[in-house]
Amino acid sequence: MKDSFRKQALVPGNPKYETSIARYGSLSVKKDDVRTPFERDYTRILHSRAYSRLKHKTQVFFATTNDHICTRIEHVNHVSSISVAICKHLGLNEELALAIATGHDLGHAPFGHSGEKYISQLTNEYLGQSFIHEKNSLRFIDNYETLQNSRGFEQNLNLTYAVRDGIICHCGEVEDDILFPRNTYVKLEEIEQPNQFSPYTWEGCVVKIADNIAYVGRDIEDALRLHILDGVHEKLLEEMLKDYADIDVSKTNNTSMIYHLVTDLCEQSTPDRGMRYSDDHLKFLREIKDFNYKYIYDNERLVIFHDYAKLILDSIFKVLYKMYRSNDTISYIRDHYLSIYPELCSTFISKLEKFSDLGGIVERNSMYQNRVIYALGNEVDYIMAIIDYLSSMTDYFAIKIFDELTTF
Repeated sequence: MKDSFRKQALVPGNPKYETSIARYGSLSVKKDDVRTPFERDYTRILHSRAYSRLKHKTQVFFATTNDHICTRIEHVNHVSSISVAICKHLGLNEELALAIATGHDLGHAPFGHSGEKYISQLTNEYLGQSFIHEKNSLRFIDNYETLQNSRGFEQNLNLTYAVRDGIICHCGEVEDDILFPRNTYVKLEEIEQPNQFSPYTWEGCVVKIADNIAYVGRDIEDALRLHILDGVHEKLLEEMLKDYADIDVSKTNNTSMIYHLVTDLCEQSTPDRGMRYSDDHLKFLREIKDFNYKYIYDNERLVIFHDYAKLILDSIFKVLYKMYRSNDTISYIRDHYLSIYPELCSTFISKLEKFSDLGGIVERNSMYQNRVIYALGNEVDYIMAIIDYLSSMTDYFAIKIFDELTTF
């Protein structure tokens, strides 16, 4: 209901506010800075290189030649728009929701969930852990993404707890019947599984729900545009939607689906009842998702794409893994491989120079004031460096590197 969450908004005076604005690291604050802590987080995310790369990362359908197919950055913008609209109506902090939504997929792998699935196979085999993009997004915003400060030095993003929490707890693949924020503070870097915790704030809950709303209708639109679905599938879906007398969706487009889900959520949700849909709308959402899995995500036409993504990422991983020589790795790569694979080697070396201890052989460049996250003498750290390098790639850059590996 309109403004029903006004007293729960994460603003000064909220019992969780001081904990929520604590930063993972420190930032200098200029006296004339007019931004709130969450506005500042939003602009830091917006200016990050990871955000820029989202425009060339697959959402569902790989880097097609069709300009109107949804990319990862469009999905993020859809989630942001929906989150802000819900928060504005309910009286929650729009700035916080915008920052969470804008950053929620910064750690997503190239090639969409196909890339995520293969990288998870690598991490399970070599590191004994699954690759989960929500957890990787937290890793990226905490340790891998940097911005230049006013003196030109690279520093970590150092975002607030509430934004970091909303990002790692966003898991949009799972919808809850009723969603409440948790009351307890947890160490976010110790979260191991998707949906392990509810978000800490109501605004984080909104983004989690918006992530669920944003993609279901758009994936149908894109599948129809690419002829993954045809008129027969569209009629099946429209027949299914006729069961919902109060949901007027004459055409299966994203706009109408978002409208009905957002409107119902805003009407049904209160601080006492939690974030929730009516029974009809919850069933409506689940049936659409079931339809998408059956006819889109598991479509046999995507099998070739899955194999293609795996071939590219597997090839890059194996080439880099063979280059490991403990503390001498950087010099070994320069001496033996830089002239053969110049793009691969130069870009990977730059990551090692920025984020590793350089094997203790030389000092880091003074411009890098970000955290050291790899000990080069530790093989597990080196494997993690390769995983970070792979997961940071855009589809296009991964293909470019693969082409370099296969060109003589």
